[in-house]
Amino acid sequence: MSRDATPPTNPETFQIGRVSLRLARSITLQQQWIGDHEILQQLLACWFVVDEKDSPLSPRIVGHPGVGKTTLAMAAALERKQVLYIYQCTADTRPEDLLVSPVIAESGKIIYQASPLVTAMLTGNVCLLDEGNRMNEKSWASLASLLDHRRLVESVVAGIQISAHEAFRCCVTMNEDASTYEVPDYILSRLQPTLKVEFPSKDHELAILQYHLPFAPADLLNLTVDFLQKAHQLDLSFSVRDGIHMVQYAIKRMAHDPRHPLARDVAWREALIKVLGEEALNLDGLAKRRSHALGEQSLPKGLGDFFFEEDSPLHPDH
Repeated sequence: MSRDATPPTNPETFQIGRVSLRLARSITLQQQWIGDHEILQQLLACWFVVDEKDSPLSPRIVGHPGVGKTTLAMAAALERKQVLYIYQCTADTRPEDLLVSPVIAESGKIIYQASPLVTAMLTGNVCLLDEGNRMNEKSWASLASLLDHRRLVESVVAGIQISAHEAFRCCVTMNEDASTYEVPDYILSRLQPTLKVEFPSKDHELAILQYHLPFAPADLLNLTVDFLQKAHQLDLSFSVRDGIHMVQYAIKRMAHDPRHPLARDVAWREALIKVLGEEALNLDGLAKRRSHALGEQSLPKGLGDFFFEEDSPLHPDH
């Protein structure tokens, strides 16, 4: 039986001792999750509490940019009937940015502004730390006590200790590309488990495009989905987000000047180049070039390969 707590009504301020915190605003956009529902159930299971001595997990959600990691968090918060707060992590994020910052109010007095993370902690809601692998270790260190059984943070700026409401839930997204900083092991050990969002299937990808672009012609959507599916097969990082931008641009180009309308295939080709670059016109060639750039070459079988060509009669394997 679940022992999940019911989140309280969201106030505008929160009092901790003599310190009054002005709370952040939540994300009002609610998006439907279209895709593999297994990953949604996995995230919800991480946040499920089965006993009064149990505690929720804070998973890291990984995947290529544009595959729907943020949308997944939105859908999970909606499923739990909780409000979502998002904190965008950057290379210059400071601990006080993550927690509490002093700001000057209209009256000229200094007041304390709670971050989206702290606001979610106090109000018993959900916080998504977006692009967590962009953040430096000093900032991550300020969250260590939040991400384990203690579930609290210390604000040096405000001089207070902040405990998380029992309904508070958290997750972190990380893109599968070069990160500015390496997340320290003691933080990674707290951000468990790892949930990977894959590229959507053809049917799901088409449904996503139709959801976001209900006014788009069907043949334009199908052309875009076919392109994206081939890119996925070649392990290229083009995403459904790229597809949405392509279709949007193509439609706008066709509708912008009725006196000189572009043909649909011409508009789509132009959209492909403008959004993804000319190299995307040849996916097979692009995949081969990127493979060579990453050094994906066959490894030598033995020491003889360092000194002799494979077909050399002097090769020791002959």
